[in-house]
Amino acid sequence: MNKLLPTSTAGSLPKPSWLSEPEKLWSPWKLEGEALIEGKQDALRVTLMEQQVAGIDIVSDGEQTRQHFVTTFIEGLDGVDFEKRETVKIRDRYDASVPTVVSAVSRPKSVFVEDAKFLRSQTKAPIKWALPGPMTMIDTLYDAHYKSREKLAWEFAKLLNEEAKELEAAGVDIIQFDEPAFNVFFDEVNDWGMATLERAMEGLKCQTAVHICYGYGIKANTDWKKTLGSEWRQYELIFPSIQKSSVDLVSLECHNSHVPLDLIELIRGKKVMVGSIDVANKPIETPEEVADTLRKALQFVDADKLYPCTNCGMAPLSREVARGKLNALSAGAEIVRRELQA
Repeated sequence: MNKLLPTSTAGSLPKPSWLSEPEKLWSPWKLEGEALIEGKQDALRVTLMEQQVAGIDIVSDGEQTRQHFVTTFIEGLDGVDFEKRETVKIRDRYDASVPTVVSAVSRPKSVFVEDAKFLRSQTKAPIKWALPGPMTMIDTLYDAHYKSREKLAWEFAKLLNEEAKELEAAGVDIIQFDEPAFNVFFDEVNDWGMATLERAMEGLKCQTAVHICYGYGIKANTDWKKTLGSEWRQYELIFPSIQKSSVDLVSLECHNSHVPLDLIELIRGKKVMVGSIDVANKPIETPEEVADTLRKALQFVDADKLYPCTNCGMAPLSREVARGKLNALSAGAEIVRRELQA
């Protein structure tokens, strides 16, 4: 879009309490059947309105129709048994009971396209839609069939590409692939992870993005962050591969993190969604705090390529806190926008 410093969110927004239990990941739906379909659409209308009222320029579905940013897509695939579960360590950080890949994976029909069409019908604003990236998908499963992380990632990349092309045809302007696993498995990212992401993006004419953060504000993630020391330099190990890739936008965690912002220089030329809102803490940032993060980032990314954003999704937060943070993001971006235009 032509607007300077267009704002967006990284991913999820809190769901209304009548749809699912608030402030909780993997929260079960409170509705069933046709009532659930209608309830999801109502929630989508609400979250769209809240983004627009807050002044968010590039809107999303806020993942209102999804229980989880990874597993809901996997539920739409064949070859994965959700009844046969195993315990695995997610991103080398915490144990979780996950479904099992039992046969060749395939995508019998689109997963999110109808939801994307509905969102497109509700707004003329640019739309960003998030899909899980191949590496993060394989890290959220137990593989009893391929028995190779790389082979399974390539299979998922093909299915993601099919979905992405249909989302593009439905009117989505930016397709984002969520890859928090990129921040953990550095050798794999450089050996084949970036290549599988390229396969997922192959042939797309809309803008593409990759989101790489330090995770939701849940205890397993905040405990992990405490072990990372005074400087978080994980991005340094993967940015050279991203710089060489065809991805258009890179979504990063920057505010209240220990990421040295000069690392962004390694992806100079890419559009950067600078995380200026901390989703791991409930206190709402002031517009000036947001503006300060953006000013610091502007030393390493050109103004026409800076997209103010949140660090990660806000599903575990209350709707009141999330609204406050969206308002702060917009207000902080406006401060810097006026400074640049003065």
